[in-house]
Amino acid sequence: MELKTIYDGILRKVPYIPREAWDAKPPKSVEKFAGRIPYVIIHHSYQPAACLTGPECCEAMLSMQKFHQQDRGWNDIGYSFAIGGDGRVYEGRGFNVVGAHAPRYNDKSVGICMIGDWTVDMPPENMISAAQSLIEYGVRRSIIASNYTLIGHRQVRPTECPGEKLFKEIQNWPHYSPMLDVVDPNGIRT
Repeated sequence: MELKTIYDGILRKVPYIPREAWDAKPPKSVEKFAGRIPYVIIHHSYQPAACLTGPECCEAMLSMQKFHQQDRGWNDIGYSFAIGGDGRVYEGRGFNVVGAHAPRYNDKSVGICMIGDWTVDMPPENMISAAQSLIEYGVRRSIIASNYTLIGHRQVRPTECPGEKLFKEIQNWPHYSPMLDVVDPNGIRT
């Protein structure tokens, strides 16, 4: 399978599946930001549902990118990275690229989406480990600030994201902060 060949060849350099491997469409534009990233924001996709294999997760990435670019009119997939149920990290916009995942934080955060709906069920351990490893990689490489703040999407926007079960889980992760910076706490959306 082509994905495996590309993935094996690049794994030594970066711990994620690059955009080319999931056949990402080109971004409409790319806006970068400088410096160490002070925020890590955890999301769930809700839709698409959890993917379990490389091909399913590539399809999920394409589905999210299409929705974000065509339906929402964004430059690209909104997230910096996504984690599949296959335990792999998939590059979205990547590090230090302004995202479209958390208004007012897009230019100072890395948005990590756990593919699936994590309202009732917990993501599998391989997804949790992959997300934490990506964060550790970012800190080791001085991409993410060593004193970063980890939050769930619902802490900066009126939404149920990242799902109740996942939100409870991330409260036990290093650097989690109970900060709340929601402009309109009355309008909850998934």
